[in-house]
Amino acid sequence: MISLEVKNLTKVYPGATKALDDVSFQVNPGEGVVLLGHNGSGKSTLFRCITGFEKPTSGSIVIDDTDITKLSRNKLRPIRKKVGMVFQNFNLTYNLSVFQNVLFGALGHSKTAFHTFAPFASQQLREKAMACLERVGLAHLADRRADRLSGGQQQRVAIARMLMQDPEIVLADEPIASLDPVAGREVMDLLLEIVRERGLAVICILHQMDIVLEYGERIIALNAGEMVVNESIEKLDRTFLDSLYAKEESTEKERKVE
Repeated sequence: MISLEVKNLTKVYPGATKALDDVSFQVNPGEGVVLLGHNGSGKSTLFRCITGFEKPTSGSIVIDDTDITKLSRNKLRPIRKKVGMVFQNFNLTYNLSVFQNVLFGALGHSKTAFHTFAPFASQQLREKAMACLERVGLAHLADRRADRLSGGQQQRVAIARMLMQDPEIVLADEPIASLDPVAGREVMDLLLEIVRERGLAVICILHQMDIVLEYGERIIALNAGEMVVNESIEKLDRTFLDSLYAKEESTEKERKVE
């Protein structure tokens, strides 16, 4: 299994807006990291750099002993397949079946998109898609349209699609923000079970502090592009984390005044 190492990562946008400022950390296989920070703190830019959709100004991102910041687009594609995404808004094709949505997870491993459409997919891919649905407890809903599922079920389909990709690193961008508390905990339980059983490295953006304290192993926090926390959850308490958010909120207000 592979790890993720971010070294001295800096991203400056036109107009001298510094989205990331000398950020360094490592995530090992089987480790779950929670990423905290208000809007504008640099979380989304960090994710885009790790997936290769954004080129940093300086620094490196090492995946599978390869610095992806130095790769061309073609050479980046095989590495990008190793990074799976779980989104807040699920990113499903809602007018298609659950089964078809999961098959789309094989796009990066198929010669053409044609081979991921259910009528033309190989028996091997079809069996794998059903196994992924079985793992998230939705095999019985394979033929149902995605828009006829609950929010929690839709996120489970998104996780099954991610499993279809065979990733080794998972980036989860507020995966339970649009779910009720019960469904949110069910999704977090499922996601972390899968991460641990497969030895995946995961970074999960969360805003619900109760969930952070319950599920976080290590906390990384960004404020105005700088990494201000990189600690095991055992070394942090609720009061400190709440004060951190208060400081970030104050910084955001100061920016608007300026």
